Amino acid sequence: MAKLTVALATYNEEKNLRDCLESVKDIASEIIIVDGSSTDKTVEIAKAYGAVIKITDNPPIFHINKQKAIDLSTSEWILQLDADEQVSKNLCQEIKQVINMTEKELTDYQENLPQKKLFLKHQQLLITRDGSIGKNEGPYVAFFVPRLNYFLGRYLRYGGVYPDGVIRLIKKGHAFLPCVDVHEQFNVNGKVGWLENDLLHMADPTFSRYIKRNNRYVGLIAQELKDKKAGKNPQTAFKYLIILPVSWFLTTYIRHKGFLDSWQGFVFSFFSSLRFPRAYKQYTQNSK
Repeated sequence: MAKLTVALATYNEEKNLRDCLESVKDIASEIIIVDGSSTDKTVEIAKAYGAVIKITDNPPIFHINKQKAIDLSTSEWILQLDADEQVSKNLCQEIKQVINMTEKELTDYQENLPQKKLFLKHQQLLITRDGSIGKNEGPYVAFFVPRLNYFLGRYLRYGGVYPDGVIRLIKKGHAFLPCVDVHEQFNVNGKVGWLENDLLHMADPTFSRYIKRNNRYVGLIAQELKDKKAGKNPQTAFKYLIILPVSWFLTTYIRHKGFLDSWQGFVFSFFSSLRFPRAYKQYTQNSK
């Protein structure tokens, strides 16, 4: 039987970590947590689940600590999670099956995924944005997981939010995070497949948590503008104040049918679109 390490990076996640670790306790051979010097009970909760814990700093690009957790893992397979994610029972069962399949069984499994067309369409969008993902030849060494995002009392299924594929299950030594961008994909040396069952992402149960997370992305976009030396010219201002927010709202709410997610769909599309003008404002203020 193949062994599985669950690897996380944490920082002040006492409200989420227990549910996360509870969801994987039956499939994890080991739990590795790299903590960014939490000031709450995060480390105490992690210890209660027998996790191996490394305390370090909390860098703005949190993928740095995720990669540290991956590097410390000793199992053949690694499930990389965020503390606000929970592995559903069906996904747990699927992971146990997949990591023990032969290569022929994995190939057959990928060919017969019920939602294969949807998953590959989403993957192509990611390739368009990020570049190639994995290789077309060789064994399967990483898997996307479809993710259901919880937003103000509802799991969002429209607005381009689902399947929100994220590479989470990887084979040791065959995938790593570049650690240069918050939206980056794993670099994978091998073929990338999909799992069928959903990873539950308790992203934004309250509006205050949503704003807190959104503020972090606003800050990262502002930093990217600074790093690129975007300048404070009319062209850049028009792009970030008008083009990007309007385009985002129309794409998510109309084209991708965010309106089918009730009022939560509107709130998500509208306030998510505002991150662009907010980031530009922060950038110009910090550049004075």
